[in-house]
Amino acid sequence: VTTAKFSHSRVQKMSSKKDKVSARAENNGDSDEEASGTSSFSIEFLSRYLADKLGIKGDDKPKEKILDEFNVDGIVSYIKKNNCKKIIVMAGAGISTSAGIPDFRSPVSGLYHNLQKYNLPHPQAIFELSFFHENPKPFFELAKELYPGTFKPTICHYFIKLLNDKEMLLRHYTQNIDTLERVAGIPDEKLVEAHGTFNKGHCLQCRKSYTQTWMKDKIFSDIIPPICEDCPGVVKPDIVFFGENLPEKFHKSILTDFSQCEVLIIMGSSLTVQPFASLIDRVPDNCPRLLINREKAGHQSGLSLFGFGGGLEFDQEDNTRDAYWLGDCDDGCVDLADKLGWGDELRELFKKEHERIDKEELQEAKKKKEAGKVKGEKKDTKL
Repeated sequence: VTTAKFSHSRVQKMSSKKDKVSARAENNGDSDEEASGTSSFSIEFLSRYLADKLGIKGDDKPKEKILDEFNVDGIVSYIKKNNCKKIIVMAGAGISTSAGIPDFRSPVSGLYHNLQKYNLPHPQAIFELSFFHENPKPFFELAKELYPGTFKPTICHYFIKLLNDKEMLLRHYTQNIDTLERVAGIPDEKLVEAHGTFNKGHCLQCRKSYTQTWMKDKIFSDIIPPICEDCPGVVKPDIVFFGENLPEKFHKSILTDFSQCEVLIIMGSSLTVQPFASLIDRVPDNCPRLLINREKAGHQSGLSLFGFGGGLEFDQEDNTRDAYWLGDCDDGCVDLADKLGWGDELRELFKKEHERIDKEELQEAKKKKEAGKVKGEKKDTKL
């Protein structure tokens, strides 16, 4: 609107014109249906005005139908028929909740709901850089609860891993900071951690880089906050706080990935946090989009009326390409895998990988116990 130089006075004139038309309709005893038509006309007029000023050309041609059915079956049919090899997955906290990691906004169980113990001015403060500089302890206390290594990947993570193994994954974009994608075996080159990660950290003062292992040792030894070895700066995991820039890899990848996407799968995201949420509109117009989530999210509304379009179209009468599956993300992935013919393979991968992780954790615990025993024996010898 600013670019179009659409002045406040013009909006007022248009609004005034609309009020006069509506008043005239009321005085003339017009029906509710006619009044509604007048309102629709006013919106259409405003939409055309904005489109003209912004140079947006309307397209009166009917849209080509992309999916045979607007559900998982339609998506599966499209993937098989077109031999899709460039699938992008976008994921939010919903793919990790079955691992025991809380999402952010769910009532009672959500992370923001359970932060009262940290005495924050407001829940989001724990991820604000200004508050972190003032008091970093609450973040590191929370980090100890959520730190990677405590949780195992979910069915969703292994579904994405299968997509990669079958050479069908173009890229996986995640809002999550739990690194479970890495644990599941999704390679770094296929992974974009849009909101950062615990996988590494940097000193906020001199920018020296630190490994996840170094940070974990400090945090679990209650050395909070971890202090840089080269200067007095605090070492912070590379998680994007409010007000910080998203990783360079995110900005570079979206420029090339989404224009060549053949199918977009969105899992476990409320699609409310920008700029991540807007990525769904970067795919081509003929690219099918599937939402797997507990509730509908990201559907068209608001500015889409004025040609600024955006959002999933599954609630629109002229929908041609969007589908949704409502329920737990794990169940949605199993259903999708079954219909693709990979269900048993996914279940076997999940079982096998969890057994491997459990075995490795047991061996690691055994090593620590033995190391502690040796350390104790050496101490006794000295005494």
